[in-house]
Amino acid sequence: MIPLKDDNPTSTYPFVTVGLITINTLAFIYELSLGQHLEHFLNRYGAIPVFVLNMSSPLGYSPPYVTIFTSMFLHGGFFHTAGNMLYLWIFGNNIEDSMGHSKFILFYFICGIVAVYTFSIVNPASTIPMIGASGAVSGVLGAYLILFPRAKVLTLIPLGFYMQVVKVPALFVLGFWIIVQIINGMVSGGTGGGVAWFAHIGGFLSGILLIVLIKKRR
Repeated sequence: MIPLKDDNPTSTYPFVTVGLITINTLAFIYELSLGQHLEHFLNRYGAIPVFVLNMSSPLGYSPPYVTIFTSMFLHGGFFHTAGNMLYLWIFGNNIEDSMGHSKFILFYFICGIVAVYTFSIVNPASTIPMIGASGAVSGVLGAYLILFPRAKVLTLIPLGFYMQVVKVPALFVLGFWIIVQIINGMVSGGTGGGVAWFAHIGGFLSGILLIVLIKKRR
């Protein structure tokens, strides 16, 4: 299922969401300009699990406390970038609207940090850089599932050679999404096809926990 838009209006302009999408897009355009130097750039600014867990890195690599954040703005290709930004745009504006701009920034990065550490703990010896906004965006999806489970999401559903567009409750769209992440994570050991499945799971669960805590404080 591919979400296209939701019918959940907001009362404020999503400055942070738009800003994050802009930064991610500009970062990807910069990646395209690097050519043969791209691999070195991603190794230097991606979050490498063995370095993240040790909180140290060899000469030529950025410190883990830097890469934990920079990795959230780097992507491995057009569809990787577009997919993350599509989910962030559809669901992020409502979460930002519900908690406010400042809290949303903090929420987004906490989910991203938890995602990085979840992936690193599952793959402690890995020297492959983790990149992408997926972990932080997964936190947004988790929060949306809790706050707006009945919101209708216009969804593209592939049916063999046919495509069907229907409105589906967010509970089913996001519930199906996290089930897919869990199944793929268990089957692949966490990194099948170059996808950090457990980063998605960690980010999603942290988003649920944080939004529940915020609701209780209110």
